[in-house]
Parts: sequence; C-alpha cells; structure tokens
Amino acid sequence: MSSRTPRIAEPRPTRRSLLRRRASAAALAAGAVAGLVVTAPGATASASAPSAARGFSASPVAAPDISVANVKAHLGELQSIASANGGNRAHGRPGYKASVDYVKAKLDAAGFTTTVQQFTSSGSTGYNLIADWPGGDPDQVLFAGAHLDSVSSGPGINDNGSGSAAVLETALTVARENLKPAKHLRFGWWGAEELGLVGSRYYVNNLPSPDRSKISGYLNFDMIGSPNPGYFVYDDDPQIESVFKDFFASKGIPTEIETEGDGRSDHASFKNAGIPVGGLFTGASRAKSSAQAQKWGGTAGQAFDRCYHSSCDTTSNINDTALDRNSDAIAHAIWTLSAGQTDPDPGTVFENTTDVAIPDNGSAVSSTVAVTGRTGNAPATLKVGVDIKHTWRGDLVVDLLAPDGTAYRMKNSSGFDSADNVIATYTVNASSEVANGTWKLRVQDVAAQDTGYIDSWKLTF
Repeated sequence: MSSRTPRIAEPRPTRRSLLRRRASAAALAAGAVAGLVVTAPGATASASAPSAARGFSASPVAAPDISVANVKAHLGELQSIASANGGNRAHGRPGYKASVDYVKAKLDAAGFTTTVQQFTSSGSTGYNLIADWPGGDPDQVLFAGAHLDSVSSGPGINDNGSGSAAVLETALTVARENLKPAKHLRFGWWGAEELGLVGSRYYVNNLPSPDRSKISGYLNFDMIGSPNPGYFVYDDDPQIESVFKDFFASKGIPTEIETEGDGRSDHASFKNAGIPVGGLFTGASRAKSSAQAQKWGGTAGQAFDRCYHSSCDTTSNINDTALDRNSDAIAHAIWTLSAGQTDPDPGTVFENTTDVAIPDNGSAVSSTVAVTGRTGNAPATLKVGVDIKHTWRGDLVVDLLAPDGTAYRMKNSSGFDSADNVIATYTVNASSEVANGTWKLRVQDVAAQDTGYIDSWKLTF
C-alpha cells in the first residue's frame, strides 16, 4: 500500500500556474467527468449495476402456476437415483451422472437444446448441464440455475434437489406454454458445488468474455424447500431482488435478506465475473429465531434444515408450502425478467438552477429542491445530477441531505484531484427516505486558494 503525502508538504500552485499547467488536462478531465456515474455510501452506481443497462422490464404476461406435484415427482426420481447408487448423488459418484441423465432427458423431450460440459475435480469427471430454449435475443440472456450434486453423506433432496427440481419444472413449463420471451432463456445444473462451486466456476471461467457480457442476469436457487423454512432473498442486484420481493409481498409473505449462505453457492461464480445475480433460499443449519417463527411459522430455536448435509435429507425433509411458493417465485422471475424491454420511464425531474457561491475554505452551503406529488419512499436508485463549477474539484465535499436531515456522502475531498468542476450523476440508495419534502445539496470547500459555485443540480425520481 502506498503512503499518502500530506497536502501541506507541497506548496499549493496558484490559479495562474494552474491555468498554464492544466490547459490540456482540464479538457480531458471535463470530458471524462461529464459522463461519470459515481457510487456513494449506501448507494449503487449505474456502472456497477449492469442490469439497469441491460434492460430488465416488467412482464406483460403473468407466469403460470408451477405444479408442486410435478416438482415433488422430480424429487422422487432424484431420491430413487440416490437410493440405487449408494445413497447419494455426489460428484464423481454414479448417482450424480444418473441425475444429469434424468434432467437432460426431460429437457431434450421438451425441445431444449442441451449441452453437457465436462470438467475434472478431485480426480473425478464432473458434469454441468446447460439447456437453451430456442428464440429470444441472443445478446440478452436470462440464466437460471441450481447445483445438482449432493454431499456424499446423503441424497441431497433439499440440498439441492429442491432448487434443481424447481428450475427443471419451470423450464418444462416454459416449453408447455411455448413461451416466446424477448430475451434468450438458459438454464443450468451445476456439478461439484459441494466441493467449492467447482462446476459453475469452471463454466463461467471458460465462457468467452463477449458471451459473459450477454448474460443480463443469473438467478440461483439452492435449498428452497427447507422443513422449517424461512423466506430469504439475495440482495445482490437490486432489480432482481425487487422482482422476488414484490412477488412475495403480493402473497403477503414477509422476506428477509439472505445472509447465511451468502457467497457460498453458484451465484458467486457469476457475480465475481460482473454478472448481475439474485436468488432465493429457505435456510440451512442456522436456527430460526423467535421473531422469524412468529412471522413465518415453524419452530424457533430449531435449524431451518436439521438434515442439512446429512443422510436424512430425503423426500421427507421437504416443506411442501415453501417448495410451492418458491417454485412459483422462480417462474414469476423468469417470466418478468425475460420480457421485452419497454421504453424506460424517464422519471420526474426536480431541479434548482440558482447559483450558490461556495466560499473558499469556508462553511458548507446548500441548495434546495422541493419534491412534491410523489407517493411512498424515494427509490433505491435515486439519480442526483450535480453541476458545480470550481477551479480545484479536489477541495470539495458533496452530500445529499434527505428531508429528515440524513446525509448521503457522494464525494470526498482529495488533495490530488486537481481537475476543474464536478459534473456527475450519483446514484443514491434513498429507499429509506420519504420522497416528498425538501432535499438539499450540501457542498463545502475544505482547502484554500480556489473558488467556485453550485451551478445547478437535480433529482430524478
């Protein structure tokens, strides 16, 4: 790590010398900053949220109900496979290959194009199964997947026959409904997840970079039928997250953010490659709290899945209600996120164009914007457009103040940021704030010798 030299150790150039020294640099900086999208604490930047650019949109057609009886029938087949092959479906064991063959046969018969990808792990051959549904924009791929392997100590019916079977039945429902999505649909069943996400990581690492960039989102489903279930949603991509949360909210089912298995399932392989991810989970070895039992039912103080990674993870280890609800949620997400892109709502803009002088090395100043006519809270992706004219932008600290006074830091000062002006769009997660009210842009110059003013700023809801 490099050490940072204190600013006072180097004499500050005068404005006259800066004009000479930065004549070419300022032009370059202005062009770069003009298109800047910056992440603030408690915020997500558009540059790091590919789903926004890749066009997720609302589905014009509601997803059909997924038959939980059909999902359970697949689980019965996986149980039979395990029972006939030493009691498990683990990587490198015959039960895993038989599981791949079962799922592949169902998909082939339904009209999918299937591919079996081989890899090697722990001295054994592993298999990923990929299924593509014909049609849809090949440059916009919506991907759903689940790991198909179990641990060696049991048949793995909840972990992760549940996710595998639900994804399979959703894919078969796509075929029965002859869905014609705008985006291309792809489904995956991963091998050797239990050994450290080996199969999914192999798939992503061997996917050419142009093909990675075509994946608009990856949805992961690992353990969605736990016998003492919770309803957990991944909080990775905000738009995918909201699709799942909205579904459960429409059913009157409260959700929580998934933390127990965060990064421990196959979505991590995709997330690490910069692909937007999301998914569902009903809990593993962690105990359900009293508060969770009160809102979800079940038994407080008991693990969400007492048979996690054990021989008792059989078809008797499934909560049918949780399996049913999560299977329907998968279909809802597939139908919603694969729909055609609609013209995005440009939003309502609230703007202040009155100049406000920023005193040199002085107190903070603010400019206000009154937001009216909105309902509920501000969005999680509130756009804050800032145009500040200043002769040394590194002097400036910039905050957004919500109507209740909560401050969201958008820019810190930096002694080495010598470009002119702050012309940027910040994306702030203001979802905990009431939308209507007086919002403020607060700016402070924390060093001497350079001056400027707030030219204009705006909020886009």
